[in-house]
Amino acid sequence: MRAEIQQLLFERPELRHYIRQHPNWYRKLSRDPTKIQLLEKEANQFYGRTLPQRVEKVQNSLGLVMMMMEMLKMGQASVTGAEGPSQ
Repeated sequence: MRAEIQQLLFERPELRHYIRQHPNWYRKLSRDPTKIQLLEKEANQFYGRTLPQRVEKVQNSLGLVMMMMEMLKMGQASVTGAEGPSQ
């Protein structure tokens, strides 16, 4: 493998970790070092760093927050409704 590819993998531990999990990339990069962009793209997809994956993660988080807020509202309504008027 070329020295500049090794240096890049040394500087970017997440790429090094990905390439260790997918050893076919050693052969691909040794034969064609210009495929480094494809490696980065696949690694980003693997780690969930693409825009659609990030949007989905935010949507899931917002959905969870909304559900928790609804549960808190329901809990408060049942507490205040159980006390009733004191006469």
